[in-house]
Parts: sequence; structure tokens; C-alpha cells
Amino acid sequence: MSRVPPVIASRAGVMRACVALAAGLACIWTQAADAQETSALRGSLLSEAATQRAEPLNRPAPAEPLQPLKPPSLAARGLSATQSPAAAAPLLAEDVDEQLAEQAGEPDPVTAAAERARANRQLLLQSRADDFDADQTEKAADKKSAARRGTDPKADTELTTGTVRVKSIDAADLERNTAVRPVSERAPPVEIATRSTDETPYEPTGIRLGTFALRPALEQGIEWTSNATNTAGGSADFVSETTLRLDAASDWARHSASLNAYGTYRTSVTGSGYSEFRGAADAAVDFELGNAFRLGATAGYERAPEDASSPVDIVGAVNRPLRQALKGSLGLEKTLGKLQFSATGKVNRDTYGEAVLAGGGTLSQVDRNQTLYSLALRGGYEISPALAPFLEAEYGRRIYDNTVDSAGFQRSATRYGLRAGLSLDTGEKLKGEVAVGWISEKPDDAALGPVSGLSAEANLDWSPVRGTIVSLTGSTEVEGSTTPGESGSILYSTALSVSRELRANLTGTATLGVDWRNYAGTGNHDFTWKAETSLTWWLNRWLGLKGRARHENTTSTISGRSSQATSVYLGVSLRR
Repeated sequence: MSRVPPVIASRAGVMRACVALAAGLACIWTQAADAQETSALRGSLLSEAATQRAEPLNRPAPAEPLQPLKPPSLAARGLSATQSPAAAAPLLAEDVDEQLAEQAGEPDPVTAAAERARANRQLLLQSRADDFDADQTEKAADKKSAARRGTDPKADTELTTGTVRVKSIDAADLERNTAVRPVSERAPPVEIATRSTDETPYEPTGIRLGTFALRPALEQGIEWTSNATNTAGGSADFVSETTLRLDAASDWARHSASLNAYGTYRTSVTGSGYSEFRGAADAAVDFELGNAFRLGATAGYERAPEDASSPVDIVGAVNRPLRQALKGSLGLEKTLGKLQFSATGKVNRDTYGEAVLAGGGTLSQVDRNQTLYSLALRGGYEISPALAPFLEAEYGRRIYDNTVDSAGFQRSATRYGLRAGLSLDTGEKLKGEVAVGWISEKPDDAALGPVSGLSAEANLDWSPVRGTIVSLTGSTEVEGSTTPGESGSILYSTALSVSRELRANLTGTATLGVDWRNYAGTGNHDFTWKAETSLTWWLNRWLGLKGRARHENTTSTISGRSSQATSVYLGVSLRR
């Protein structure tokens, strides 16, 4: 073995020292560049460079400056995120040492240090890219989840391609960033409460009694009439008229009940001796039984002197006899789809008091007392909720208290009726029914002929505009007679009334009525027409002024029955 000369050995040592010094400077430069990326890696690189100090004998050659580090592009980041763990694994320092050892045997210390620094830098950059991709993946998953929950309406349209700047806290404060708009409306004083508008300021409030609302009313006035008794020989008079009314209605949820009653007392103010009292009461109840069944019942009572237009004339009487009427009905209704069926039974009883004769004494009217029993069967079909035609058949029996009257006639009779009609119901606009048919009553006595004729019934309420009600009523009534040889008569009555709310506290009503009476088997008839108009001015809910004007005219083919009367009334009305 040859020995190396000392000079050559010293030169080789100097060269190795220079190479080591250059490697140290490169490590220091690299550490300065890596210090801009992370503080955690700076400590590890400095500690490793400190262990490889160059000898201070010879100055090392200047190293090439390192290029500044740049983050990888988005495409490279995406590619690195999609690579498999085996393909994306970074090159570690130990792996570099093994590769150098395999290629050139024993590696150079300076070269190995530089390779380890570069490998560590690549490892740092790859770690940051993986963290960025993981953060973007998590944000995308959060946006999809929010879009499914409906909390992020812009999740389908927004695409984040970089760092999104966070808005300031003040930007989310709507009140802070909204300008106050000027308002010209003047605020009311605090001490004045807001008043609600009353749509019916003049309607009575009524009196609560259990489940019923009572509305009493009292009218007092003076009437001038040209014919106080409404007869052919009547005279003019001033009459005081007092009327007391009581209306009651239930507020039940399913069923209903009502009561209407009045009493009127009329007496002469001038002292002519004229006075009379009239009163009536009607009650009605309706029950919903279920299974499309409905039960209705009515009851009524009326007490008044017989009208001067009655077909029975009492010769020599100075007054009209007192007439009392009792009536009641019970009906059951059933609905089967569009078919409607009903059965109604009625009872009407009329009794008459004694008539006072001009020459003294009284005349009994017991021969006129009678009771009418009737049963009506109806079947209808509902074409629409507003229209329902029907057919009705009636059978009845009129029974007099005296089987044979004082003239020897059996006046009890059998009643038959058949009608076709139409029921209307369009809510508040039009409601009611009309019917036309034939009616007949045949007395038991063969000497008396039947009382037959056209039957017409009507009860309609029409409201063409709000505050206006047009009412049409019509009826057909078979009247008995006590005149020997006469069976009776048929009375047709109709009335057309218009009521208008002129103002909230002013109501006007106009009525036109017509009566036609046909005497069976005689050819005689009576015709009566009457017109009335009235105004009521309410000062408040409880006090009002009422004025009325009325005219009635009767013409008859029978001597002594024609008459006419005109009256004017002014009074005060109190109600609760």
C-alpha cells in the first residue's frame, strides 16, 4: 500500500471542507425560504444544519439562489387529492439515502443533507395541499346538506373557487343598515282609546233571559180616522192607540225557538164610547233529530172583535162579536238525497162570543163555533240548492160544535186540496215558496153545495239591494156561513210590502193589499183594497217617532157592505 503525500492529503481535506461549507450555506438559504412557509419546519431544518458546520479554513464557493416557492395549481391539487395513497406518498429522507446508497455506494454527506431538505419541503407542501383539499370537500358536503334541508337557497348556484371573505358583523344588522323612512301620519294621543265602528247603532240590544233574547217594545200615539168602526155608517173620531209587543228568539246551536206577541188597546179620545182590544201570540220551535229528520211545531192564539168585513151579517147588532182563534201544527220532514218528504198536521179552532143587539139583549153565536183538522203530505225534488218543486195533497175535516144548527143544517164538511209549488232559497236575496192548486169543502148536508175554487199560497221575501226587503204574501181561506141555504165563501188575500232603510235611523214602509171574497152558489162578491205608508225615525236605540197614513176601500154586490176609511197616526215608540 502506497502512502499518500501530506500535501495531497491536506488539499483533499481542504476540498472536503469547502464542499461542506457550500452545503451548509445552501442549507441555511433553504431554511430561510422554508421559514416563510411554516414556523414548525424552521426549527427542524436549523437543528439539522447546525450539525453540519464547515471548516473555517477555506471560503466555500457561492451557491446558486433558490427559486421562491409557489403553491401548486388547482389542477395539481385536485390530481393529488384523487391519487391513491400509494401514488401520492411523499419521498422521505431515509428513502433518498437508500436510493443514493444503491446507486453510488456510500453517499456524500453534503448531498444527502440537501436531498433530505428538499424531501422535507415537498412533504410540507403535499401536507398543505391535502389539508386544503379536505377542507374544500367538507365545505362542499356542508353546502349539499344545507341545500337538502332548504336552509341555503343559493347552494345550487354558488361556486366557491377560492377564499371567501367573511362579512363584518355590522353587515348582518338590518336595523343598523336600514334608513328610517319618514311617516307623515299623526299618532293619536295615548289617553284616547280607539273606538270600534258599530254597523247597527240604532238596533235594540234586547234583554238576555237564559238562552233567549227578549226585545220588548211600547208604542203610544193618537190616530185620526174618518170611520172608527170601518162600517158603512161609521163616523170620524180621534182614537188613542197603545200597543205592547214582545219578541223572543233563542240562540241555540242546533235547534231554534221563537215567540211573537202583541196587544193593542184603542179607545176614543172625544168620548164617543168606542173602544176595543186586540191581541195575538205565535210560538214556533224546530228540532234537528238527525238522520236528515226535522221536527217543527207551532202554536198560536188570537183574540179580537170580528172584522167588519166578515161575511156573516148580524142584523140589529150594535157591535161585532168577540172572536177567539186557537191554532197549532206539527210537522215532520225527511230528506233522501235530492228527494224531500214531509207530513204536517194542523188544528184550527174558532169560537165566537155573543152579539149585543140594539133593542137590548144578546144573540148567541154558538152555531159558528167549529174546529178544522187537516193533514198535508208533500213530496219535492231539489233541482238545485235554490230551486225545489213540490206536490202537496191535503185532507181535512171541519167539525161544528152543533151537529145541526138553529136553521136545521148540518154544516160539518170534508176538505180536499191539491197544490203544486216551488220552494226558493238563494240566501239573503230570495227565500220562500209559492203554490197554486185547487181546494174544496163538501158539507154533510145534501142541501148545501160544495165550496170549491182556486187555491193560491205565497210567502216570499226578496232583497234586491242591501237595506231593502220586498215581501209578497198570499192565502186562500174557506169561510163558513150561518145564513140559511148558503154553504160559505172563499177569501183570497194578497199583500205586497216594501221596506227600505233610508238612513241608519230612518226606515220607510209601503204596503198595498187586495182581498177578494166569492160567495159560493150566489154570485155575490166583495172587493177590498188598502194602502198604507209609514216612517219611523229613531233618535237612538230606544226612542223613535212613528208616523202612518192608511186608506181602505170596500165595495160589495151585497147592499150595505160597502165602506171606506182614512186614518193618520202619529206616535212615539220605545223599545229595549
